[in-house]
Amino acid sequence: MTTVFYDDQGRPEPPLSASEVQTLLGFLDFQRATLQWRTSGLDTGALRRRLDGHPSEMTLGGLLKHLAYVEFHWFEECALAEPTSEPWVCVDWSEDEDWDWHSAAQDTSEELHALWERAVDRSRQIVVRLMAEAEDDDDALAATHDAWGGRAQVSLRWILTHMIEEYARHNGHADLLREQIDGQTGE
Repeated sequence: MTTVFYDDQGRPEPPLSASEVQTLLGFLDFQRATLQWRTSGLDTGALRRRLDGHPSEMTLGGLLKHLAYVEFHWFEECALAEPTSEPWVCVDWSEDEDWDWHSAAQDTSEELHALWERAVDRSRQIVVRLMAEAEDDDDALAATHDAWGGRAQVSLRWILTHMIEEYARHNGHADLLREQIDGQTGE
């Protein structure tokens, strides 16, 4: 059994010696915990706040909802190919392709955190299920995806790496937003 170490913010450190998939999952969980830390303890008004003097509409609430959608899209819609979670399956994306970002302004802090936490939990369940069904790590999550103008095979390795990249990029945004809100900084 592997011992999990936590940093000062309660984030699980990625394993130092594990399989490729377990290492990637460890880094993804660290990034997820970073978003949770950067958005925790804030009320609805704080989650709706934008950077002062900047034209971006990005908010911490928008980040939570967007990353909940990203979890849904890559794990439930693409990897599992059984999209059922709301609110995502009922959204008219052709009407507003950035609905996840825009609609966050109507949600409370509690609703946004709950939506994101449900999406993360669902993603974890999907990975466990698909790993159990795979004969080896290279077969895991070989899903077909309508990306880049055509159909392509997407592996678990690719999805996990992409999710780490997605969270890391947006956690940088979250750092700036959080620092402006209450001065909180951190690694």
